[in-house]
Amino acid sequence: MKKLTSNQIRQAYLSFFAERGHTVVPSSSLIPGNDPTLLFANSGMVQFKDTFLGLEQRPYTRATTAQKCLRVSGKHNDLEEVGPSPRHHTFFEMLGNFSFGDYFKADAIPMAWDLLTKVFELPVERLWFTVFEGNGRVPADEDAAAMWIKAGADPSRILRFGEKDNFWVMADTGPCGPCSEITVYLGDDLSKMSAAGVNSDDPDYVEIWNNVFMQFERSTMQPLPRPSVDTGMGLERMAMVLQGVKNNYDTDLFVDLINRIKELRGSDEKEYRARYAPYRAVADHSRSVAFLIADGVLPGNTGRSYVLRRILRRAVYQGRTVGFDKPFFTGVVDRVVDLMGDAYPELKARRDFILETVDTEEQQFLRTLSGGLSKLGVVIEQVKQSGGAVIPGGEAFKLKDTDGFPLDLTEKIAAEQGMTVDTAGYDAAMNEQRSRSRAVAQFKKGADTEVWAELTLAPTSFVGYTDVVADGQVVAIVSADDVKHEASAGTEVQIVLNKTPFYAESGGQVGDTGWLIGPRGRVQISDTQRPIPGVTVHFGVVESGMIGRGETVRAEIDQVRRNHVMRNHTATHLLQRALRDVVGEHVAQAGSLVAPERLRFDFTHHRAVTLEQQREIEQRVNAWVRANQPVVWREMAYQEALDNGAIALFGEKYGDRVRLVHAAAATVAGDQPYTSRDSRELCGGTHVTMTGEIGQFRIIAESSVAGGVRRIEAVTGLGAEQWVESQLHLLREAAGRLSVPAPQLVERVDTLLTDYKQRQRELDALKSQATGSQVDDLIRAATVRDGVTYVVARVDNLEVPQMRELGDKIRDHLTSAVVVLASAKDERAQLLVMVSKQVTQHHAGNLVKALAPIVGGSGGGRPDMAQAGGRDITNIDAALNEARVLLHI
Repeated sequence: MKKLTSNQIRQAYLSFFAERGHTVVPSSSLIPGNDPTLLFANSGMVQFKDTFLGLEQRPYTRATTAQKCLRVSGKHNDLEEVGPSPRHHTFFEMLGNFSFGDYFKADAIPMAWDLLTKVFELPVERLWFTVFEGNGRVPADEDAAAMWIKAGADPSRILRFGEKDNFWVMADTGPCGPCSEITVYLGDDLSKMSAAGVNSDDPDYVEIWNNVFMQFERSTMQPLPRPSVDTGMGLERMAMVLQGVKNNYDTDLFVDLINRIKELRGSDEKEYRARYAPYRAVADHSRSVAFLIADGVLPGNTGRSYVLRRILRRAVYQGRTVGFDKPFFTGVVDRVVDLMGDAYPELKARRDFILETVDTEEQQFLRTLSGGLSKLGVVIEQVKQSGGAVIPGGEAFKLKDTDGFPLDLTEKIAAEQGMTVDTAGYDAAMNEQRSRSRAVAQFKKGADTEVWAELTLAPTSFVGYTDVVADGQVVAIVSADDVKHEASAGTEVQIVLNKTPFYAESGGQVGDTGWLIGPRGRVQISDTQRPIPGVTVHFGVVESGMIGRGETVRAEIDQVRRNHVMRNHTATHLLQRALRDVVGEHVAQAGSLVAPERLRFDFTHHRAVTLEQQREIEQRVNAWVRANQPVVWREMAYQEALDNGAIALFGEKYGDRVRLVHAAAATVAGDQPYTSRDSRELCGGTHVTMTGEIGQFRIIAESSVAGGVRRIEAVTGLGAEQWVESQLHLLREAAGRLSVPAPQLVERVDTLLTDYKQRQRELDALKSQATGSQVDDLIRAATVRDGVTYVVARVDNLEVPQMRELGDKIRDHLTSAVVVLASAKDERAQLLVMVSKQVTQHHAGNLVKALAPIVGGSGGGRPDMAQAGGRDITNIDAALNEARVLLHI
């Protein structure tokens, strides 16, 4: 058996299949393109799903990949097993070879045998092979068994299993078929090896490779016309086998990471072995975090962003359990980049941004963790004192909702205390909150994917890069989710032509609008979409007459609108290049909208883009516009485009042939001359042919979208002219109202602000003096009982800060006091409760919680100070009376 490093295993696998006619296809992003059913790529075949389904064609029929994968959700939820288990991971690499209707079992099995026994030199006597045993609908896979025997396997080593272990399905419909798995025995004593260990929980038996033979259509179980092959070999497990260890974490994929954690912690091998699970979890999670951020995911509260946050925060907590009390995780993630950056260059390219993102999230969570642990500790103690062992779901949700303390962390800490969490109660509390906050969402109606998929239409020929008008034949009409032969005036329709100049919404660019004009009628097109790959659907209403299938129509886009869209799309490319030049190369597109009236560009960056940076970006783009540089595009191989410096969008699915849009660099003269860098992006959208056609470019807004994501909104052409005119109008109007020339406006405003601040200080001083005299009056009117002075009073027209100041002064004058103040100000009721620390029989937060509903509000706080607000000022006196009752005065 060869001793190979993980890098050598990966390269040996790819080279083996490349030598046998397979195209080496780079790993796709962890974010599946065009597949809303998956959060993350969880197997090697994900990027080829449409190919297997017959929805896309590739220029090759054999492929091999080393695919980045993540399994933390759905049926592949491995998160809680990571650390304690020797072989569970969140991030892993899947080596695979694929046949798209090319070879089948007769070739796949001999190749698998040769790779395992001749390249990796695995001992044949340790290998086991499983095949499908058959059922009532599908016969036993004796073909696969025969192929293994022909390749050299001992017939006694071929085992037969049922659907659970040896039959693969993609979904309720689509390709499916039997699979054949290879298992290796790792035990020290071959005499103890037996068939009973295969597909068992015995750790000495490790399944290393699965060969799936897609040969049936799932819904009918009829044979496919072009059977295919999909295989998957986990790199981590194969490394364990070839490196002669019993644990994935003892391979070179993890040893360096664990050593880095030990180095940061100052722990030795003995300490690690005594508490290995947290170290392993941190090592595993560091890989997931690095790759997710490199692929454009940022920590957040929904979807993929929440998964990343969970993994990152779980790693930080695991670190805390072994003694880390300060940020450390960035140092581990940095080592991931060192170790895997050669195989996956995106890690090195985005190293600084990855580390900055991790550091920001870790520090934020450490603040959350301290408060959350304290509050959870109180809840756990209360539950224990009551004789219970279940943390109420409402309390767990409150920790999540108010402190950002994740449920899985609450469950983990509870388990360490021998307790559980009422997850049903948690879900109920969460659903209750959703019901309170749910707003009615209006969704744009899209095409029914199933209807169009069932029609099995040929791809639409798009001629819109060069033509704005084209003749096309109507090949399908759908109305009210039904396929129609024709449609009459007033009918809402979805129409597919064999050829169209209409651009379907994609890559942030909105779909074209326009008209379809036929021999019997006219259709107004309001949108264009692509519900399934290759098929362009025109949404519209029959304005007049009739339109029927088979008719030839003139497809005419709204050219004026398209021109506005093209200006904004090309400007978006120039904006991204300028952003990377001014703000940093870590900038990556996180979303966009290219509409006729404006453009919106979301990008990864942790700080606001300053006004000076915005000004420089504007200057660079406008200089590019004035230089009137050509904008050209050409098709090329995906890898060739990347090698030429093209920017690809994270999470976007690209074919093997891509369209590269290039705007040549522009040299700008002046006090600080510079030369912009070329803009090269993979893009299927429509663009101007010269940058001068953009007219001008103006940034109208910069804002935060989410943690680590900023947004710039801008206008071009006529929109920019109108925006500038509106700004000038506001400037002139403001200058006129202040009776100063426009150039002196800022100076005049500064003078007014200075005068205002001075007057505000004088007013605050007068209010403070009034507050001082008010303190004496309130203390004289107070009630004293059992050594405690109770001040319960209404003090209208005071702002909250002034109420606090008044409460502080009263409390400072008294040794033991309870202060309850209420104020009506601007149609709102404000309540403030303060309790001296010597007074332990009263809790300010609990008092406020009881009083706030009376004035139609809510609130809370600490034992010594709490406040609340409400809209019902008519019940202020009732709230004060209730306070007296609660205080027994």
